[in-house]
Amino acid sequence: MAFFTHPASDGAMDVSQLRIALFSGNYNYVRDGANQALNRLVGYLLRQGAAVRVYSPVVDNPAFPPTGDLVGVPALAIPGRAEYRAPMFLPPRIKRDIRRFDPNLLHVASPEILGHRAVTLARRWNRPVVASVHTRFETYFRYYGLAFLEPLAVAALRRFYQRCDAIFAPSESMAQLLRDQRMSYDVGIWSRGIDQEIFNPGRRSAEWRRGLGIADDEVAIGFVGRLVMEKGLDVFSDAIDRLAQRGVKHKVLIVGEGPAGEWFRTRLPGAIFAGFQSGPDLGRAVASMDLLFNPSVTETFGNVTLEAMAAGLPVVAARATGSQSLVADKVSGRLVRPGAIEDFADMLQHYCTDADDRRRAGEAGRKASDRYGWDQVNQALVDGYLRVVRQRQAGSRPPRLGPVP
Repeated sequence: MAFFTHPASDGAMDVSQLRIALFSGNYNYVRDGANQALNRLVGYLLRQGAAVRVYSPVVDNPAFPPTGDLVGVPALAIPGRAEYRAPMFLPPRIKRDIRRFDPNLLHVASPEILGHRAVTLARRWNRPVVASVHTRFETYFRYYGLAFLEPLAVAALRRFYQRCDAIFAPSESMAQLLRDQRMSYDVGIWSRGIDQEIFNPGRRSAEWRRGLGIADDEVAIGFVGRLVMEKGLDVFSDAIDRLAQRGVKHKVLIVGEGPAGEWFRTRLPGAIFAGFQSGPDLGRAVASMDLLFNPSVTETFGNVTLEAMAAGLPVVAARATGSQSLVADKVSGRLVRPGAIEDFADMLQHYCTDADDRRRAGEAGRKASDRYGWDQVNQALVDGYLRVVRQRQAGSRPPRLGPVP
């Protein structure tokens, strides 16, 4: 299957000539920041005249309707995390579907079996292939007593990403980590955007807070995200314990659901659990907090951090990939060494007790969030797509990188 594109009259390719096959381990069956970004990307591409076909596991009752054409691939439930599906392979019928679609670029969104098979297919057919990086999979082993497997995971990820023409990280801090790990010679940025109609300070609702038992003069420390251990729930809980021991008045507001929810409720019996929220309800929940606490080190960007900033909240976060590209330390929030419980507690105490700095930091974060419009960040990826296609048309192929010395 020879590589072929239809160039524009001036010899340059434009977005309307892109035919993109997108491969994702989770496109819409469980809602998370990564697949919402992918759906927004597909919507943007379709509006620009590109052709897109998505290949991902499907379920009978997905979390939300897919954007664009979605083709289901064989998958099995993951043991211990049955809400997720592990795609197994590309059967002949799917390969025939891809051949009929005739993509001039393949985009893989996760480094599992489906992604590996798609990269192999792209190389066999001499089609350019790019990967987007959405989470730090190698760090997950730390939260399940398997930290010794992390070097093996890094090596496996390196093999995967080095087979791609280019990879795209959601933040400069994550891009630099990928360069340091020698994941690719070509690391671009595909950031994340924010819907300011949903996330803004005007969504704050004193009535909603009161309905949850939060008084107008109480400081609500918020957590937003799936309730899974790799989000740093243990660190969050330990830091909240320190605040209680110090006698710092506060409320804890948890927004989200997940398999670690029962553990989290037992661990923080005084917290308010508002459950899963989406759309305008999520915007109201975030804006009704007084600060966000995000101790996770697994994010490559940190959608919830940006959403909190857009809502005018200061953010206390781990100094890790994603957050350190968003939060300006001592300006829009505080960045703390990962796992440093006492330091996290110090920063939370500061914002609980200093209302003026809390307001200043929140306003700084809101202004910083203005730079993240969805159309702008998606166009940056489209520009990357076109660059990769042009390079391949010119005969350029990515060099093979060696292992980290």
